[in-house]
Parts: sequence; C-alpha cells; structure tokens
Amino acid sequence: MARQSISFTEPNDKWLKAQVKSKEYASKSELVNDLIRQARQQQQQIDLVRMRLDKAEKSGFTTSRKEQILAESKSLLNG
Repeated sequence: MARQSISFTEPNDKWLKAQVKSKEYASKSELVNDLIRQARQQQQQIDLVRMRLDKAEKSGFTTSRKEQILAESKSLLNG
C-alpha cells in the first residue's frame, strides 16, 4: 500500500477525528480510503450517465416520458 503524507484543514481534521472516535472507522486512513472509494464510484456512475446521454442524443428521439427518464436516471445514481 502506498504511503502518503497529507494535510487537512482544521475543520476537516476535527471531523475525521470525530469519525474515528465514534468507532465508525478504525483510523483516518481507513476513512479517507473509504471516501475516495465512494468518490470513484460516484464518478463511474456519472460517466455511465454521460455515456448513455451521448448515446441517446445520437440515436434520435425516445418514446419515454420525462418522468420515466428522470426516475431511471435517479435509480442509476442511487445504485
């Protein structure tokens, strides 16, 4: 595992310490890694939606109602 040295603003450091203190995470490193994993998953979902939007724009019209499109998009984003 790669070792890094990073600095946090005081509010962020307090929040990280509070999460560890509450036993939600064993260490700040574990928490930061989890946050990065979540951000990567969100980015993958955003990329998927963008890809589908590009494909849809290139394919022409749709017969889906806007409510259906919105519901499907929210479902994809929420996993």
